Amino acid sequence: MNLTEQLPRPAVPPPADPPTQPAVVVPADPPTLRLPSEHTTKMPVNNDRARQDPPTVQMPAMEAEDPPTVRVRVPRPARPWPAAGAPQVDENVPQPPPQLPPPPRETPAEDEHHEEQPEVEVPAQRRGGRKLVLLGFALVAVVALGAGAVFGGPTVLTALGLGGPSTTTVPPPAPLAPTPQLRPATTGTAPTSDGVKAALAGPASSPALGTLTGSVVDPTTGSTLWDSNSGTPLTPASAGKLLTTSAALLSLDPQTRFTTTVVAGSEPGTVVLVGGGDPTLSSLPVGKESVYPGAAHLDDLVAQVRKAAGGPVRKVLVDTSRYTGDGMAPGWDSNDIAGGSWSPISPVMLDGGRSKPTEQDPPRTPTPDLDAAKELAKRLGADPAQSAKGSAPSGSAVLGSVSSAPLTDLVDNLLEISDNVLAEAVGREVARSAGDPASFSSGSQAVLKVLRDNKFDLTGVTMVDGSGLSTNDRVTSKLLSSILTVAAGPDGGDPRTAKLRPLLNGLPVAGGTGTLASRYKDANSVAGKGLVRAKTGTLSNVNTLAGVVLDTEGRVLVFALMSNGSNIDSGRAALDVLAATLRGCGCH
Repeated sequence: MNLTEQLPRPAVPPPADPPTQPAVVVPADPPTLRLPSEHTTKMPVNNDRARQDPPTVQMPAMEAEDPPTVRVRVPRPARPWPAAGAPQVDENVPQPPPQLPPPPRETPAEDEHHEEQPEVEVPAQRRGGRKLVLLGFALVAVVALGAGAVFGGPTVLTALGLGGPSTTTVPPPAPLAPTPQLRPATTGTAPTSDGVKAALAGPASSPALGTLTGSVVDPTTGSTLWDSNSGTPLTPASAGKLLTTSAALLSLDPQTRFTTTVVAGSEPGTVVLVGGGDPTLSSLPVGKESVYPGAAHLDDLVAQVRKAAGGPVRKVLVDTSRYTGDGMAPGWDSNDIAGGSWSPISPVMLDGGRSKPTEQDPPRTPTPDLDAAKELAKRLGADPAQSAKGSAPSGSAVLGSVSSAPLTDLVDNLLEISDNVLAEAVGREVARSAGDPASFSSGSQAVLKVLRDNKFDLTGVTMVDGSGLSTNDRVTSKLLSSILTVAAGPDGGDPRTAKLRPLLNGLPVAGGTGTLASRYKDANSVAGKGLVRAKTGTLSNVNTLAGVVLDTEGRVLVFALMSNGSNIDSGRAALDVLAATLRGCGCH
């Protein structure tokens, strides 16, 4: 895996009964599905995603080394967003910490690259500003029925009210009533602490895990069922994005959009491109999607400027004053720019600084803001060589503006594909909303302050960025599980739950979507396929997995597992076995 202006928006409607969503299901013996070549695909690093007209994708060849996946989004009505109120404090008591391994090697490129390799993504045509549910293989399941594939069993989405019953062929179950709100399953016998401890004792002792910390929580009751030094801070890798996205959902309007504008310059024939914090602005023609579904398009901005300029544009400047400080954080490696992990963080860039908009990890540019200005100049008929950084004159006329997808959609996207640049942009907006400078330092501190103000225990937690890419970050598995416990908690029990619920939609599906696309395919972990949803984290000797899983009794369990000093491949596989064990556990 290896990352605002708040425009006036209509008030979020009161709670309604949204239609039941299709569940995420993964076929036991998946058929091949050929997708039309005109779809935009999201491919792993060092693959052929660079092609503007992607090849036909076979979906999903599970026996292949890097099986592709489909990502389908279906709109649903907006949900209520109550203000934060009475806190819920996690009462986990950490056990004595183990001896920590040496810090991970300074090779953060392993993070987004390594985890992103297995997946292929086909973004659906995006909607207006409504929150979407990630469905993974739901469409594949429907198509596969004609091929005789059999599907069955409940899913995490169903249990949380995010989707309807699973599709099956023989015999079809009695239809389930639509669930009007998001809620965890409360039916079935609750697991016990002794049962979970007994089930995890073997998998948790695997030497492949290095130094392991973790916790398992029943979000329905808030009870901690298993704890392994969960208060010990370890390097989280990209699981650190859960902190940034949680703080954003707790402190910003869910319909917040980031706006890029062009204003008249101080000299005739000069315009200024003003960065508004949107790194997803697409260079592709309108109608084609990049790795950021629903992104605004540069061509729309060009059309507005041409109409409003009143004459030829000869020069384009770019104003980056929205952000301050360095473009790279401590613990980042500048070699990872060419490696595809990130571009220097700027309030204006095209396609997250990617050289190929439909590819997740192509080489990126070290000058994303200036490149955006040059591309705008080129499309306006100006001389790109004249482009430079500058300031927008006070009170200058706005010639055009375009806005990003809403915050909840951006959170979905950055969690699923683990996008470093987008995570950093969201973190800076948390800082700006608090009146702080939009920098690495202010952004990470603002994120922690929001979490602390919302009664999460941050003991031992240190973040120097918003993406988890830095090797200097330290997070506890207790904090990760606490955040997810609130997100998956019962409706009405905690005012924070409605705000954090969207986190669950962005979590990759085991064997189905995002950074979990090619995992959970061997005999030891296949039980979790389609039933584990989790945020991943990978650095050179760091593996993290934090999410939710449905056990055999139909109850949702929250887990957070952190492994430092572990091999990438064997460590990830061992974490997958742990989560899959929870799926196969009634644990009474």
